[in-house]
Amino acid sequence: MRKSVVAIVGRPNVGKSTIFNRLVGERISIVEDIPGVTRDRVYSSAEWLNHEFNLIDTGGIEIGDEPLLVQMRQQAEIAIDEADVIIFLVNGKEGITGADEEVAKLLFKSNKPIVLGVNKMDNPEMRETIYEYYSLGFGEPFPISGSHGLGLGDLLDKVVSYFPEPVPDDEDDETIYFSLIGRPNVGKSSLVNALLNEQRVIVSDIAGTTRDAIDTHLHKDEQDFVIIDTAGMRKRGKVYETTEKYSVLRALKAIERSDVVLVLIDAETGIIEQDKRIAGYAHEAGRAVIIVVNKWDTVDSNEKAMKEFEDKIRAHFLFLDYAPIVFLSAKTKKRLHTLIPAVKMVSENHAKRIQTNILNDVIMDALAMNPTPTMKGRRLKILYATQVSVKPPAFAIFVNDPELMHFSYERFLENKIREAFGYVGTPIKIFVRKRQ
Repeated sequence: MRKSVVAIVGRPNVGKSTIFNRLVGERISIVEDIPGVTRDRVYSSAEWLNHEFNLIDTGGIEIGDEPLLVQMRQQAEIAIDEADVIIFLVNGKEGITGADEEVAKLLFKSNKPIVLGVNKMDNPEMRETIYEYYSLGFGEPFPISGSHGLGLGDLLDKVVSYFPEPVPDDEDDETIYFSLIGRPNVGKSSLVNALLNEQRVIVSDIAGTTRDAIDTHLHKDEQDFVIIDTAGMRKRGKVYETTEKYSVLRALKAIERSDVVLVLIDAETGIIEQDKRIAGYAHEAGRAVIIVVNKWDTVDSNEKAMKEFEDKIRAHFLFLDYAPIVFLSAKTKKRLHTLIPAVKMVSENHAKRIQTNILNDVIMDALAMNPTPTMKGRRLKILYATQVSVKPPAFAIFVNDPELMHFSYERFLENKIREAFGYVGTPIKIFVRKRQ
């Protein structure tokens, strides 16, 4: 089910990054008292009153022809285009400026719900000036303080009131949803067409040809699939983002709806930092993952080259050591037949449930092989374990004292669970709990 998207927009140095960090609960955006520090969009998840949503921090919108200012404005416009609700932030200490009015004009054109936040209203006496902000034309202004967290509850109440009602999926529960993510021009649309054996999606060498996520149904090997194709951003005929600035939010939307995520890598250009960043979103979301090396027809594709490329992937993607790697060519359809069986396998593992007695037999065998560590004269005692959820598989391990569980021993137990039950392609979550 798709999360709503909220963008924080305003001119530079009104406190957007401070508000962003406050709402997501951690210091993600760089905060400096210097205009223009945040240049790109930053994404994270936030929650308010059981409403989970994606939050975008944007670079300040400045009017000017300098390349950096133009890029910051373009990034903010993309965020506005993606958002369901926009928080328009102004600086209460400075009053309404000409730049605020220019941002307001831009927001009026968006036809999106706008919630006006007047930041830096730390002093209660300043709140008497709140009425002047009605002149911006966005209804009730909310006095807030990002640095002290004041007034954010009322602001968020208004924000979530604009969220659309969640619509349950109509698809059969047996349908496997898988998405294709990766930087632009790695061959996502070509792979969709190859799987469907038809020209369903526009394919071009120009990065960013595909604008929206496209759902496509596929029936193969007695299994129903929905393919979610994502791509680089394209808006009003102009590609705003280079191949290094992949449209992250579109990937996040697709990942949320997926059982399996295919992380595409271009065999020609090799692995770049952006590939790892994109793959990290799928891992953090707890989805099953397959690493797909596309355009394998364009390189020396013998067994030795394949092994060398696989070693590079394992060295760069240490956090995806559980993900299988598939080499193929969407253009020539070489090795294409290996992909769908891999999707089915990792999807089954992602939803696999283990009986408690069998799980505890594996845990006891692991303890016999490698006894629990001691800390300050106290030994960790593992009492029992049980699986608490699937997609991804999650296990609760009950112990005498969770503080005695070293991360390396937790990793050891995870590996033993993987070995015993073949959890290829899916992350595993382990929760260490004190027995009540």
